[in-house]
Amino acid sequence: MRILGISAFYHDSAAALVVDGRVVAAAQEERFTRKKHDPSFPSNAVRYCLEASRGKLSEIDFVVFYDKPFLKFERLLETYVAMAPKGFRSFQLAIPLWLKEKLFQKSLLRKKLGEFGDIAADRLLFAEHHLSHAASAFFPSPFENAVVLTMDGVGEWATTSAAIGEGSRLEIFQEIHFPHSLGLLYSALTYYTGFKVNSGEYKVMGLAPYGEPKYAKLILDHLIDLKPDGSFRLDMSYFDYCTGLTMTNERFAKLFGQPVRTPDKLLTPFHMDVAASIQAVLDETVLRLTRSLASRTGARNLCLAGGVALNCVANGKILRDGKFDKIWIQPAAGDAGGAVGAALSAYHQFKGRPRIAAASDGMSGAFLGPEFSQGEIEQRLASAGARFSVVSEQEMIETTAKALADQLAVGWFQGRMEFGPRSLGARSILGDPRSPTMQKNPKSEGQISRELSALRASGPARGCRQLVRAYLRQSLYASRGRRQKRKATYDDGGGRSSVRNRQTQCRALGGSSGDAYRLFRADPDRQPRDQSFVSSFADAIQGAHWMSCAGQHQLQRARRADCLHARRRLPLLHGQRARSARGRQLCASQAGSRPRAPAGL
Repeated sequence: MRILGISAFYHDSAAALVVDGRVVAAAQEERFTRKKHDPSFPSNAVRYCLEASRGKLSEIDFVVFYDKPFLKFERLLETYVAMAPKGFRSFQLAIPLWLKEKLFQKSLLRKKLGEFGDIAADRLLFAEHHLSHAASAFFPSPFENAVVLTMDGVGEWATTSAAIGEGSRLEIFQEIHFPHSLGLLYSALTYYTGFKVNSGEYKVMGLAPYGEPKYAKLILDHLIDLKPDGSFRLDMSYFDYCTGLTMTNERFAKLFGQPVRTPDKLLTPFHMDVAASIQAVLDETVLRLTRSLASRTGARNLCLAGGVALNCVANGKILRDGKFDKIWIQPAAGDAGGAVGAALSAYHQFKGRPRIAAASDGMSGAFLGPEFSQGEIEQRLASAGARFSVVSEQEMIETTAKALADQLAVGWFQGRMEFGPRSLGARSILGDPRSPTMQKNPKSEGQISRELSALRASGPARGCRQLVRAYLRQSLYASRGRRQKRKATYDDGGGRSSVRNRQTQCRALGGSSGDAYRLFRADPDRQPRDQSFVSSFADAIQGAHWMSCAGQHQLQRARRADCLHARRRLPLLHGQRARSARGRQLCASQAGSRPRAPAGL
């Protein structure tokens, strides 16, 4: 059975193909159009999925859309009616678009799919938004049983939901509804600190370690009423996203004492403190939710999905909290992953097909996109008039490692493209994480940001004790004794140069923030050359004498990863070549028991 999943018309449009319960292809539209978070119908992604299966649309059994437009329109109307007459301008802009296109999405989808062939109306299905998210996390996971937590901005009505997955059964048993949203709260602070909503949230997370959570109590006292079990309500008198054209209002700005930052203004310590504060509130809320779910369900396995699950700092805290033995996080946790979940939900729940839990990873390491042969690559380079040379794999690895050691940026292209927002070594721009000048390089700025500072601390893919597959969705913390945070100096009264200064003065492992570091573990089966590459890079810098601050910038390390688990010390990537060239590991024993389903389910 072949099922095509589609997410579109909001942000991060994508398509995914499931064949007999296995995800065989998935891609985001932005990777083809080069429009970040492209919301348009994913024509290119659909075409790729069909080509990957060597099939036609007529051979697809079902096409499944990732949410239900009628329910979303219901929420929209009820919100405008409840807020009337406030929000009339927003109403004027939104309703014509809904009446023209979005409300009749089945016809729109059939029209868009028309270029690939005809699809009968009874073969076009719609799944609920949060069910799509939950399915994308549970069904590809290696767990037979798990509790699934989904957190995002908003679907149809739900903003946070909990589900129990067992075998091929997945049932949502708890929800928090719009307008009370953890994702929208974080986006409101993203907007307030001058970043783009649904795009710049990761920048707020990256900015947080440079500040202090001075305003966390202010947020908890005024913006969010957080209960012991993690449930919450927002004080909507501070927000404008229900019916307005902005995320926050003047009362919000007065609460913090400063106006909304515009993108052309430099960051200041105030914005860093605000970022640290909302991150602290998010961490606390997520921990209360997961602790409550662990206590209520007795589950020992946790799956995460939804845009909030892209926050690797919060994910790392869940991991270290120890309430779950194992955690699996959908690599495309945002709306793009809804395409995968919609297709899997139709296969297992709508059609009732059995599920066999994947041995390790039903997402194939997130390498589900297109790939190109050596001949195709050479042909395209030649047709573009590019100058290039073909070398052996070992020479390529050694040349690349030396280039990085010489403070150059390198494009790294291999195998199938990643599905999801994280660079996992297939389509990556690499930079030396030790370098204080890498991010100041105008040619690399904006590309080699915090994400790429991870010259990936690669190790065997056996995984951590609790985390089955990280996909750069969890963070590690260096012990406090190893952190190097220096007093920043500010140019022109702003914080931009301060951020760069402090990034290069921290002693870190594969990260630039000084607090939380994302790790990517190369899979020897899927990416065998990555381990050779990391070893070559370590060799290349062994003889390098470029060390600032009395040698603090050796291959960045954290001797103790005690925050991963209170009773464990995990061997990490070290600057000194102890033991053997391939003795750099991030692994520990697996433990845990099968979860129990909650009473009454």
